Amino acid sequence: MKMVENRIDEIKDDLELFDDDLQKYEYIIDLGKSLEPLDEAHKKDENLVQGCTSKVWLICEKKDDILVFKADSNAAIVKGLVKILLTIFSGMKPQEIVDFDTQILQKLNLQEIITPNRQSGVQGMIKRIKEYANAFA
Repeated sequence: MKMVENRIDEIKDDLELFDDDLQKYEYIIDLGKSLEPLDEAHKKDENLVQGCTSKVWLICEKKDDILVFKADSNAAIVKGLVKILLTIFSGMKPQEIVDFDTQILQKLNLQEIITPNRQSGVQGMIKRIKEYANAFA
């Protein structure tokens, strides 16, 4: 679990380098540019995350004991948020994700940067990640 907290702290530290929310917003968009594009074959309705204003496709593969998440979106800011969540959750064991306290994500203070709609989309992505973890746990 410590590894995950370290990932969250690193992202938080990166965000805190910027003085204003617009710079943070731009940083998140830049993060999204490094997101590996999802294969078109995976961009189907069954992989869409519910609760997102934009389209977000999320898939999960189990490799050995860990889960690897891949995702994509049709919105620049959302790609950045997806990148943050994949950075946090990819590489964890299913049970670690099931037991993960999502309140810890409050440390990132994303609610100060993104709209309530985007926040509910983030919650939708986390819910879907936990559903995958439950299925594999």
